[in-house]
Amino acid sequence: MDGTVPPKRIFSPLYTGTGEEGQDRLAFIHILERLKTQKRTGWVNHKVPNPESISDHMYRMAILAMLTTDRTLDVSKCVMMALVHDLAEAQVGDIAPNEKIPKAEKHKLEADAMHNFVHTMLHNSPAAQRIEALWQEYEQGETPEAKFVKDLDRFEMASQALEYERNHDIPTLQPFFDGSIPHLRHPEVQSWGKDLMKEREQLQESRSSTTSTSST
Repeated sequence: MDGTVPPKRIFSPLYTGTGEEGQDRLAFIHILERLKTQKRTGWVNHKVPNPESISDHMYRMAILAMLTTDRTLDVSKCVMMALVHDLAEAQVGDIAPNEKIPKAEKHKLEADAMHNFVHTMLHNSPAAQRIEALWQEYEQGETPEAKFVKDLDRFEMASQALEYERNHDIPTLQPFFDGSIPHLRHPEVQSWGKDLMKEREQLQESRSSTTSTSST
């Protein structure tokens, strides 16, 4: 969502297993820290001060999943899916569209990372298989839960964009709304999106009024 072309991303090598289950599991636990410390690329590109991390984004998505009133959804699955949907970014980072990495290549990088997590670090344990199944379900985007969580991904990004507009008066974040709100599909998340855009409209009107008053 930024026209500048960033430097070519350098990917860290995949983890080489030791064969010792406890040690390899700790390697997985430690790599999760990257999700806490790595900032989301889109915000960095737009020079947002102290932007959110990848795990910040996933955590709020998980809480949003708990807010749904849709009884046809498996809410527990949605919460878990929200928490693993960007898990591969612990290895490959948050790859942004302006990096011009083809979609197929991006997917392979992320799939390879997940395979490394599941099989090398977590020894294909039942817990690892559950994580992998949730990630694959989200990537395939066919089940109601996967579609709902994708909408949460979009809505959370738009919410964050509005908060950065409000807190830092950054004028270049329109692409984050264009790439999210019009694409919401779940009726409930669509209603959240409408509420969010009303709030944004009120913020813009308030700022416009303040500017007009100060200039007279």
